Formats: sequence, C-alpha cells, structure tokens
Amino acid sequence: MKDGGRRRFPRSVYSVGGEPDPRFSLANERTYLAWIRTSLALMAAGVALQVFGIGGGSAPSAVASVLLIVSSIGVPLHAWWGWARTEKSMRKSEALPSPRIALPLAAVLATVGALVLWSVL
Repeated sequence: MKDGGRRRFPRSVYSVGGEPDPRFSLANERTYLAWIRTSLALMAAGVALQVFGIGGGSAPSAVASVLLIVSSIGVPLHAWWGWARTEKSMRKSEALPSPRIALPLAAVLATVGALVLWSVL
C-alpha cells in the first residue's frame, strides 16, 4: 500500500501488515454485513413481539422482546470488532480468530424461544 494505511479507516487495521488477497477482505466484509442483517432481524423480532401482542403482553413476552432488542444492539458492535480482528489477522498472515458471539447469541435465542413458548401456552 503506497500510503501506509494513513488514508484508510480505521488506521489501526490498515496500518498493520501487508495487503491480503482482495477476495478474503471482501469475504470478511460480507460476513460483517451478514451480522448487521442479523442485528436488524433481532430488532425486528423484538419489536414484533410487542406490536403483534404475541404472548398477550405477558412478562415472559416482554423479557423476550427486551433480550432480542438488547442483542440487536450488541451484535453490530461484535460485527465491527470481529471484522477488525479478522482483517488484522489476514494482514499479518496469522491464523484467523474464532468467533466470540456464537455461543452467547445461541443462549439468548434459546432463552427467547423458551420465554415465547411459555408466554403463549
């Protein structure tokens, strides 16, 4: 890179290592965007639980809605940090980092599923 990463944002990512194969950087970007879509879906689901009155406005339904919406706030943050960690690893020719959000998100979704089931029964 001719400018040494000075003009690309974030500098903390682009100023390290060498330029990886563009296909890998683009795949990393697609993964980032997939997490953003996941965040939007979580938010939509949380809002839909309340708007459509699923569970009749019960406490479990409200908790499920809050869990979904709070998760939708955390997922984009994870997406950004995950993109940066992966991009840095590729630029340094290091092993790619493992995803950190898979288990917590699975636990949240299992909890939400149980709460919704409880609220509709």
